[in-house]
Amino acid sequence: MSQLKTLDYTAIVLYMIMMSGIGIFLGRFVKNINDYFKGGSGVSWIAGGISNFMTKFSTFIFVAYAGIAYSDGLVAITVLWSTIFPSLIAVFFFAKRWKRAGILSPVEFLETRYNAPIRQIFSWSGVAFKLLDDMIKLYSIGLFVTAASGIPFETAVIVCGIVVTLYTVVGGFWAVIVTDVVQFVILFFATLILVPLAYNAAGGFDHMQAVMPQNMTWFNGKKGMPLFLVAYYVLIIIRYSGNWTFIQRFYSAKNETDGQKLAILSAILFFIFPVIFLFPPLAAKVILPNLENPEMAYVSLCLKLLPEGIMGLMIAAMFAATMSVLSAEYNVTASVLTRDIYQRVFRPNASGKESLLVGRLMTLLVGFIVTVGALFVGGFGGAFEANKLLAGVFAVPMIVPVIFGILMRKPQPWGALATLFLGTILGFVLNMNKAISWEAATLIEIAFCTVIFMVSGFFPSKDGAYNQKVNAFFYKLTIPYVPEADTADQSVFKDAIKLMYGIAFGLTGLMFVIMGFPSRGMLSGQLALVAGVLCLILSAFLWYQARKVATIIKEEATDQPHPNPSPLGRG
Repeated sequence: MSQLKTLDYTAIVLYMIMMSGIGIFLGRFVKNINDYFKGGSGVSWIAGGISNFMTKFSTFIFVAYAGIAYSDGLVAITVLWSTIFPSLIAVFFFAKRWKRAGILSPVEFLETRYNAPIRQIFSWSGVAFKLLDDMIKLYSIGLFVTAASGIPFETAVIVCGIVVTLYTVVGGFWAVIVTDVVQFVILFFATLILVPLAYNAAGGFDHMQAVMPQNMTWFNGKKGMPLFLVAYYVLIIIRYSGNWTFIQRFYSAKNETDGQKLAILSAILFFIFPVIFLFPPLAAKVILPNLENPEMAYVSLCLKLLPEGIMGLMIAAMFAATMSVLSAEYNVTASVLTRDIYQRVFRPNASGKESLLVGRLMTLLVGFIVTVGALFVGGFGGAFEANKLLAGVFAVPMIVPVIFGILMRKPQPWGALATLFLGTILGFVLNMNKAISWEAATLIEIAFCTVIFMVSGFFPSKDGAYNQKVNAFFYKLTIPYVPEADTADQSVFKDAIKLMYGIAFGLTGLMFVIMGFPSRGMLSGQLALVAGVLCLILSAFLWYQARKVATIIKEEATDQPHPNPSPLGRG
C-alpha cells in the first residue's frame, strides 16, 4: 500500500512541473551548439561549483552510504569524504588545463593528444559506459521511490526519465546548471528539516554515544580499515578526475580563475554536506534499531518522522539528487555523440543549426535508451552488482589515458590503447576471482593501468608530424585563457538567469510553505515554513536584480525585435 498522502504527491508533481518549466524557459536562450553543451563558456564559479557537487550526489548516497552509516556509523562520512580530493587536485593540476584546451566535449582533445582512432575508440566505449552507468542510477531512484511510496517501479522510472530528458533536451547545459542549483536548495532544506528531528528522536549525541559507541568512531568496521580507505580514496580520485561531467564544469567556466574557484567550492561542499546528509541514517540506528535492510534507513526514518507534505518534499529531494546527476550525464554524453562521433565521422561540415538540432536529438536518444534500459537492470543482479562490475572492470582503464594524457606528453597512443584493452581484461579477471579482495583488485588494476601507460612514454615516437602536433598541444596548455569582455546581450542573459532563479526559488518557497502549513504546530512544519520564507526572500531579491530582463521578454512577446539575438555572444 502507498505510504504517501495526497499532499505528498502534490509536492512531487509541483517539483516535476518546475524542473520542466526551467528547461523550457532556458531553451529560448540556446542559439548554438556552444550554448547547448557548455553554456557559452559563461558559467559562474558559484553555479558551477554547486552543479559539480550535485552531479556527484544521487540516490546512491541515500541508499548505499545511508546503509553504511546505519550499520557502521561515522565511517560512512569518512568514506564519503574521499570526494573532497579530486576537487582539490583539480585546483592545481586540471582546472586551467581543461579551460585552455578549448574543447566542446571531454574527449575532443584526444585526437590532438593522440590520434583520430583513439578519439573514436574512447568516444564509443565511453558512451556505452555512460549509458550503462546512467541506467543503474535511474534504476536506483526507481527502487527508492517504490519503497517509499508504493508507486510501481516502472512508473517511477519512466516519469523520472521523461522529466529529466525533457528539460535537458530543451534547455541544454544551462538547464543542467540552473536546475542543479535549484535542486541543491530543495535537497538542502529538505534534509535540514530531517536532521533536528532525527537528533531529538535519537536523544542527542550523548545518548547515541551510550547506545552505539562503536558507531560513533570515524574508522569503525571493515570500511574503516586503512587498506580499504586507501583503495577507495585512490579510486574516487581517478574516477572523479576523469568523469565527463567533472571535466565539463572546468571547460565551461568563465575563465581559469573561476574554474579553480568552482573546484574549491566543490571541495568545501563535499566536506560539509556528507555530515548533514548522513546524520539521519546514523541516528536511525538508535531510533529504528531492528531494520532488516540497512539501505532503507533513510526512507524508513523519513516515514517515521516526517508528516504529510514534508515527506513529499523529501521524496522530491531524492528525485533532485539523482535527476541532477542524470541531466548532467545526458548533456555531456550527447556532446560526445554530436561533437566526436556525428560531426567528426559523418558530417564534418554540419552547420551550426544542424549541430544544435542533432545535439537535442542525441540528448533525446540518450534519455530514451537509459529509461528503457533502467527497467531491465534488475536482471543483472541489481544496482550494486551492476555498479561494482562497471567500476571494477571499465572505469580505471578508460580514465587513466584521459587524465594522465593531459598532464604528460611522453606516453604514446599505443600506451592509451594498451591501458584500455589490457586493463579491462585484467579488471574482469580480478573481479571474477573471489579469492582476491576488492581492495587488492582495485589497487592492482590502478597500478597496472598506470604503469602500462607510463611505460609507453619510454618509447618516443619517430613520427615527426605526431611529435609536432603533441608539442603544439602542450604549448597551448601553457598559454593562459583570455576571456572575451561581456557584451550587452550577455548582461541581458545574466539578468534572465537571475529571473529564472527568482521564479524557481519563489516556487520552491511556496512549495515549502504550502507543505509545511498543515504541520505548523510541529517542529517539522515550522522548519518547512522557515525554509519557505527564506526562499521567498531570496526570490524577491533576485527578481529585483533581474528587473531589466522583463522589458526584453515583454518586447519579444509583442513581436518587437531585439538586436543581437544570441544572449551568449559568439558561438
